This record gives sequence, C-alpha cells and structure tokens, in this order.
Amino acid sequence: MGSAFVYAAARTPFGRFNGALAGVRPDDLAATALRGALAKVPALDPAAIGDVVWGNANGAGEDNRNVGRMAVLLAGLPVSVPATTVNRLCGSSLDAAMMASRTIESGDADVVVAGGVESMTRAPWVLPKPSRAFPAGDTTAVSTTLGWRLVNPRMPKEWTVSLGEANEQLQERYGISRERQDAFAARSHALADAAWNAGFYDDLVVPVEGVDLARDEGIRPGSTPETLAGLKPAFRPDGTITAGNASPLNDGASAVVLGSEAAASRIGADPIARVAGRAASALEPHLFGYAPVAAADQALRRAGIGWDDVGAVELNEAFAVQSLVCVDAWKVDPEIVNTKGGAIAIGHPLGASGGRVLGTLAHVLAERRQRWGVAAICIGVGQGLAVVLENVNAS
Repeated sequence: MGSAFVYAAARTPFGRFNGALAGVRPDDLAATALRGALAKVPALDPAAIGDVVWGNANGAGEDNRNVGRMAVLLAGLPVSVPATTVNRLCGSSLDAAMMASRTIESGDADVVVAGGVESMTRAPWVLPKPSRAFPAGDTTAVSTTLGWRLVNPRMPKEWTVSLGEANEQLQERYGISRERQDAFAARSHALADAAWNAGFYDDLVVPVEGVDLARDEGIRPGSTPETLAGLKPAFRPDGTITAGNASPLNDGASAVVLGSEAAASRIGADPIARVAGRAASALEPHLFGYAPVAAADQALRRAGIGWDDVGAVELNEAFAVQSLVCVDAWKVDPEIVNTKGGAIAIGHPLGASGGRVLGTLAHVLAERRQRWGVAAICIGVGQGLAVVLENVNAS
C-alpha cells in the first residue's frame, strides 16, 4: 500500500460559548473550513476529491443529516463529491483524518478532505419520545451541549459521572496538584497568545464571513498561575479543577486535505507530512482522560519509532489534569507539548478539535524542522486516538 500525506490544513477561529460565532450555523462553519483548506491548494480541481470525511459529536440540531455532505454543498463543491459524517465524540475529526488516510493508502481515492465541526452554543435541547401516547405529566428537555444525556440505566454509575468528576478522580489517582494544573493552563494561554502575535496562525485560520473575529476568542494573555489560583473549584467543593484549568465550551470547524504521493501534481502542491502511524485505544469510561497514553504508544510502534524520536506533540487539552497525566506517562519533555497553545486557551469545539491538533502539528513540525510528531486526543466514554506524522521536508 502507498502512504497518505497532509497537503493543507485550515480552521476557523474558535469562538466562545454564546460568543462571536453563536449566530453561525454549524453547517456554515463546516463549509467555511472546507473552503479555507481547499483555497490553500487552488490548483486542485474539487471534482477530483474522492471523498469528504467529516467529524461531528453532537449532531442533534442544525448539524444533523450528515453535516459533511451539507458542508460540501454549501461550500459550492461539485455535487459529485461524496461525504460522510463520523462520530467519535471529541476525537471525531481526528478519526475522520485517520479514515481518510486509510482510504488513500488502500488506493480507493487519491485525494480526501477530512475535518470536523461543532457549535456547542447552538446544540439544542432534545425531548425523548414518550413510551406511551398522550402522557399527562411534564417532560424534561435535555441539553446536548456536552456530556452524558439520556443515560441507559443499565450503565454502571461509576462510568457515567460528569466529565469534571471523572477528572477529579484522575487527579486523585495520579496526584496532579492544583498548582501544576494552573501553571499548565497559564502556559497554554501565554503560548497561544505568543503564537498569534508571531503570525503562526495566519496561515492556518480562515475568517468566518460576516463575523468580526480575528483570532481565537477564549485566549486570555494575562492569565497567570496566581490569577487562576483564585478561581473556585467547579465540580467538588474541595476539588482542583476550575473553569480556568479546563477547556471551555466552543464553536468552530477545521479541515485537512490529504492525498497520495502521486496526487501531488493534481493537488498542485508538495506534501507537508506523511501519516506514519495511528491508533485507537479504550478503557473504563470514567478514565477517558488517560486513554491517549496507550493510543500514542501504539501509534509510535506502528510508525517504527519511540518517544525519543518525537520532536513535537499536539495533545488536546480537555483538562489540564488529564494532559499532565498523559505527558507524565509518556515521559516526554513538556516543552515540546502544545508549543502554540492548547485547547484550554484556544478552545475545544468537540468535533473540530482533532483536525485542529493534526493541522497544527504538521505546521509545527515544518516550522521547527522536526521529523516526527504526535497528535493525540482523549474522548468521552473512555477512548483515545493518536496519529504520528513524519515531516517529509525535515533535514
């Protein structure tokens, strides 16, 4: 089989919950990211795209009915371009890129666009259908924004705790102090702000039409461990997790153009990076924050390298505690992790985050002239994904 390569990546700015992107439908956000990625390879005839694989976690509102296909149509691509939507919760768009890479490696297509979208602001409330006709009592509307909903009573209760409580349990198990979490969060904001100021994101982020949002809305450059230490715990009275050391709720979309080596002439560009390894892992649902550990280790083995070879890591920061647990387990230099900021500052619109970390990793490897990098993400209900990229232009 041949290899799959990353040729281009783009994303929208990530907006805060009920922020600048609140008025934009998720299918329009998806179309924006899709157009943005293709604009970076203008020689590519869109009719040559073999498939579009799109990630989306909630899918209960305006992103229903295969939002990937909606993005294709709204972006003005030929109607002959097919698309599918996949749901692996927070890992949806990284899963989409993994599926796209397999499609290319198998020879089923030469060019595939992967991406993802989430508007957590516009995620609707849902009503379950009644079990019998004409019930006389009240019905509760359930938010689809985040976390467990309409839980099957057969699920063990220890599995269905809130995401925050699950990470407090992770903190207890691995002894990650509040001070470390706050320092990690402050670093995320500082690095994201510095990366924007240095122009790193200028080539990665595309504007959303009709919205005055020039950069990620959640970045707070003045954040320090001392200011974050003043925030109250969010999930336990004596807990360590706060609104400051966890990712917020966000809106946004991302896209990545992948292709075979032979497709370079059709794409009209040289590849940035090769997909060298990938893996999925799973464990107990409430330990989901630790799941990237096994996924990344396995992806590295499949790439034929080890952690000593890795020069850059993009790990989605769902919570500072789970990020620190993963970094500690990998025994990797923390200074190579999320060097352009992470989700605590940039944001975590569920279905879009995997595409963001993958696209960022490819560009970080190019900028730092590093050969090997890892993109990883934890996923609610106890899963993790990881992809190893090789910088094809590394000296």
